[in-house]
Amino acid sequence: MATQTLDRGADDGEIVRTDVPARLDRLPWSRWHWRILIGLGTVWILDGLEVTIVGNIASRLSEQGSGLAITTTQVTTWAAALYVAGACCGALFFGWLTDRYGRKKLFMLTLGVYLVATAVSGLSWTAWFFFTCRFFTGFGIGGEYAAINSAIDELIPARVRGRIDLVINGSFWVGAAAGAMASIVLLNTSIFATGIGWRLSFGIGVVLGLSILLVRRHVPESPRWLFTHGRNDEAEELVAEIERTVSEETGQELAPPDPKDRIAVRQRGPLGFISIANTVFRVYPKRTVLGLSLFVGQSFLYNSVTFGYATILTTFFKVPSGNTGYYFAVIAAGNFLGPLLLGPLFDSVGRKIMISGTYILSGLLLFGTAALFQNGSLSATTMTGCWVVVLFFASAGASAAYLTVSEIFPLETRALCIAFFYAVGTALGGITGPLVFNGLVGSGKPSDTTLAFCIGASLMVAAGLVESVIGVKAERASLESIAAPLSAVSEPDGG
Repeated sequence: MATQTLDRGADDGEIVRTDVPARLDRLPWSRWHWRILIGLGTVWILDGLEVTIVGNIASRLSEQGSGLAITTTQVTTWAAALYVAGACCGALFFGWLTDRYGRKKLFMLTLGVYLVATAVSGLSWTAWFFFTCRFFTGFGIGGEYAAINSAIDELIPARVRGRIDLVINGSFWVGAAAGAMASIVLLNTSIFATGIGWRLSFGIGVVLGLSILLVRRHVPESPRWLFTHGRNDEAEELVAEIERTVSEETGQELAPPDPKDRIAVRQRGPLGFISIANTVFRVYPKRTVLGLSLFVGQSFLYNSVTFGYATILTTFFKVPSGNTGYYFAVIAAGNFLGPLLLGPLFDSVGRKIMISGTYILSGLLLFGTAALFQNGSLSATTMTGCWVVVLFFASAGASAAYLTVSEIFPLETRALCIAFFYAVGTALGGITGPLVFNGLVGSGKPSDTTLAFCIGASLMVAAGLVESVIGVKAERASLESIAAPLSAVSEPDGG
């Protein structure tokens, strides 16, 4: 057996010596890994679907006959902010539970919360009920971020972790494109009545979510989480089964892991908030600044654009509300291509160069877009083209923010750290972003919209500069070598 009990320490529990992380990292890519990605990674499609549909149906909800007494500004500002606020709260709540009770239990529960909330959103009859549903839809999605990112990174081999994480997080834009195209049909009043089409739009997320739920039942618990929580026998059996499956699917005989890659950990109970806060702020202060910088920059930019781009098109370029989906689908394609095409470079060229480069370049390009917009040089088509170029690079960088905070903190705190940085960064950028962005765009003055663009560009450039100075070189390295588990102990004599 590869996991060995060495002794019982004076603190929480036994010290075990294990090679589970090394065995997972040395696996060749297989159908088993694809099943993990489908079961876990597709949740970002749901998030993109939700955000985009609500952004595109905003003007329809405010029309007479929609069944809701609500204004476009209320949808793009308050409904957007409450969705993000719910995501922040859900991330913190479920992130804490994920580190305490395991990844699998929570990624099933969080998806269930999302499914119920989004289904009920389509039954809303008043503005306050719609806002409440949006909060709890975000609550479930926020919990997904913490549970899913931690589970994926602990199951995916280190050599491809960067590109896989980027593609998964970038798949948000697959959902965004689907939501944009679906809104074109659902907002067509010759097909669906004003008060029916927007309600049916929420059913798309329910159908997709139920499909993901069926696949997710077969996704295992993280073996890394198991062996640090006194369940080393389960971890060993699970990894052995994964190895058999991968070997059969690939036809390859797996080489034994290097004995030097074994680690010794003292199994312990769940950590309290004080222990986690000490780890984040005192043990890794620079990494904390890094995580917050990346999240605030990308969150302000993306939550502003996803919730407000349709308003820009209708306000400044007189695009009919039913046609905004076409433009947004083009933007979504550019966003997904960024992580897809640039992702491999994050594992080869390296994290620091690629993250800082994508943040800074996207910010500079956005400054250029703001200048062209202010001068009246853009049409709806060319404006969309500029955003495609900006977001091609920004999307890769933004996806890397989740990758970064998932890699650079210890295993026992991983889910809650993801939740913390997502919640704080999103609260600062994701809640204030739509409020500031839509407030400026809503004035109808080009100069105010230009200012909104420049704020987003400045935050992206600033985050890129922070990465260039204190970024962590995590490419192709095991999670345990980037940040040793808090339960790690020195090898005993003779070990």
